[in-house]
Amino acid sequence: MTLTDLAEHSHMSLRAFARRFTEEVGMSPGRWLIQQRVDRARHLLETTDQPVDEIAGQVGFAGGTSLREHLHAAIGISPLAYRRTFRGALSPALSPAH
Repeated sequence: MTLTDLAEHSHMSLRAFARRFTEEVGMSPGRWLIQQRVDRARHLLETTDQPVDEIAGQVGFAGGTSLREHLHAAIGISPLAYRRTFRGALSPALSPAH
């Protein structure tokens, strides 16, 4: 989903949407969208074995490099360091097949 998609869905121009969004939410729509993508990526890093590049694509980043940059800016660590630090034990449904 892009900012243009959000503006079109709201039946507003991109500029009007951005102004209104910022007034209502307190941050720009671009910053909000990145925050949502980073939050989703963090969840996937914690709960799956998917490669970083795959997670990046699923959450809307152009690639693993973009995810790495945004995650580092948000919390100061790489995706792999995040996964090692915050990953819980895999549930049986997420464990690799034997």
